This record gives sequence, structure tokens and C-alpha cells, in this order.
Amino acid sequence: MATVILLRHGRTTANASGTLAGRTPGVHLDDLGRSQAVRAAERVAMVPLAEVVSSPLERCRETARAVSARQPARPRVRSDRALTECDYGDWQGRPLKDLARLALWRTVQTHPSAATFPGGESLPQMQARAVDAVRRRDAAVTAAHGAHAVWIAVSHGDVIKSVIADALGMHLDLFQRIQVDPASISVVRYTEARPYVLASNTHEGDLSWLAPQPGRRRRRTADRGADVGGGAGPGATSS
Repeated sequence: MATVILLRHGRTTANASGTLAGRTPGVHLDDLGRSQAVRAAERVAMVPLAEVVSSPLERCRETARAVSARQPARPRVRSDRALTECDYGDWQGRPLKDLARLALWRTVQTHPSAATFPGGESLPQMQARAVDAVRRRDAAVTAAHGAHAVWIAVSHGDVIKSVIADALGMHLDLFQRIQVDPASISVVRYTEARPYVLASNTHEGDLSWLAPQPGRRRRRTADRGADVGGGAGPGATSS
């Protein structure tokens, strides 16, 4: 199967002010967020991307355009509504410090599988549509471009956390243990056996090991499962 890079958008004016933006239109990257997006794009530039897919919200599309601009093929940014931010309903646009005083805040922290935002969606609903979108598109990218293809999904913190939790086999009630910072990069590879989380919440580092290597046949992890002892690492060939 293909490999997906999960990129959270860069910092926004709402992030900087401590406001829960949700799906509010017109929330853009701030100066730091734009520089974060460029740095993330530079990390990904050495990896040929089969597709660049984004949440339809401005902050994600701005981040995705920075990624596309540094790809030699300049792939167009595709929009996927299933990758959009959680619908926080009546919480949207409110200061986080005020929301932290509400009873539901504790539920979101300790028992998120039971959390439904008033006038919005539940966290299980958010996870279900996001995981389904990532897995479906990953299968489509594999069918169109081959098992060594790499694609990128630009989305939001809670959305990416829920996808990583699913890949790790974690119950949604544990997903708050996962950190996903603005402009951080996480990597998941799906196989017939199981998903593999190759990286989580990274800010620096060479990603060239994700790029397909011409003439090198990477061992299919699904053939025999995870290597006992940890294996040989990126670039290992079939034996």
C-alpha cells in the first residue's frame, strides 16, 4: 500500500489568540504559520508526491499550496471535505480558556468517545469519516500509482490525532495522549497486515527515506509481519 504523510496546517491567528476556530471561514496562517508551512514543504520537497490532498479550510489549503509549490511536478491541491476540521458546533469561535470551565471539556479530555459537541458532531463521528477518507484515498493512490507511492494529507490537529490513534489500534479514549503540533509531520503506511506509524509529530529531519528508490525492491512488510528486534530500517531490500 501507499504511504501517507499527515501534515497539520501551520499556526493561525486563532491558534495564537487561544480561540477554537473550528470551521469558521477566513482563518488564515499568521506570519509564523506561513514560515512553518514553508519549512514543512522543504522537508517534503525531496519526496515525489503522488497527490496533495487538503481539508477545504483556508489554513490547510495555504499549507498545502506551500507543499505543492516545492514539488518538481507542482501537483494540484485536491480538496476533501472528509478531512475538514471537527464540527465543534456551539464551541466554535470561543476562547479555549472559557471552554475549559465547562463540564464537557473534562469529557473531551478523559472520555472523548462519549463527547458530542452541542450543535456539532461527536468525536467518534469525526474519527470515522477521517479514517475512512484516509484509508479510501490511500487505496486509490496505491491502485493508480503503485505500492511505493507517497501522498500527503493536510488537515487539523484532532483529525490527524484520530487517524494516528486508529493506526496504532488505540481506543479513541486514549487519543489525547497523541500530540500533533502546527506544521508537524506524521507518517503512516497501511499494509494488508496492519498500519505502521513510521513517524509522529516531527518538526525536523530528512524525509528522503520515504522517496521510492529506483531499482530497489522494498520488502513488503505484510509478507511476514513486523521484524522481531526492529529490523534493518529504511531502505532495507527483499531477501
